[in-house]
Amino acid sequence: MALKKFKPTTPGQRYKLISAFDDITTNTPEKSLLESQRKSGGRNNEGKMTMRYMGGGHKQQYRVIDFKREKENIPAVVKTIEYDPNRTARIALLHYADGEKRYIVAPHGLKVGQELLSGKGVAPEIGNTLYLSEIPFGTMIHNVELRPGQGAKMVRSAGASAQLMSRDDKFAVLKMPSGETRLILQACKATIGIVSNGDHNLESSGKAGRSRWLGRRPRTRGVVMNPVDHPMGGGEGRASGGHPRTRKGTPAKGYKTRSKTKDSNKYIIERRKK
Repeated sequence: MALKKFKPTTPGQRYKLISAFDDITTNTPEKSLLESQRKSGGRNNEGKMTMRYMGGGHKQQYRVIDFKREKENIPAVVKTIEYDPNRTARIALLHYADGEKRYIVAPHGLKVGQELLSGKGVAPEIGNTLYLSEIPFGTMIHNVELRPGQGAKMVRSAGASAQLMSRDDKFAVLKMPSGETRLILQACKATIGIVSNGDHNLESSGKAGRSRWLGRRPRTRGVVMNPVDHPMGGGEGRASGGHPRTRKGTPAKGYKTRSKTKDSNKYIIERRKK
């Protein structure tokens, strides 16, 4: 997954650094796995703006992703590696032996023609989905379930991976991408490997227009507002703005917002690094 740098023939190309898309094998998505999407533009059912800085953007179709991988012990062949506008990672189209087609989040190193499996007794190879009770210690995994049968909820973005550290009673101990160490039931599934498109965090759009294509409108900084509009607004000239805060006055840096009584606190062994 290489990055593509441009000669600065225009100001917008001077700092432009995007994916070379050399891992993509087709530009045509599977039609049966597409769903239409409607954008709100930040408006509610009365047409009133309730979220600022949203709107516009290119039309996108949602690719239906199989996060459950419940077709156990049915072999599937990777037909294509594709771009997905709805996520940072690449997706792979699987053709199952029974004729069904499904998309999955593609791990790094997955190749067209490779055979994948999921379920019990499956080899811990890239792209295969196993129960946490059967994955070897130290293995890098992604698409981790939080509850058995729920479908993958964690470690799904580009370049992300968790590591299986140990097992204790009915729980597995996982080190998450954030650095947090937590317990997850061994009956949950996870997929072997690291999520594809690991260079995504190095990409640079190069111009404001690319943000508009993604549906992001220009954002007004709090320090340039008036005191009536933001806690950091006001002052003579270019005032610093005071302590970093949100528009509602909540401290924005270092202030813990996680509830002390949150039910899942008991499953967290070590909190993420600051």
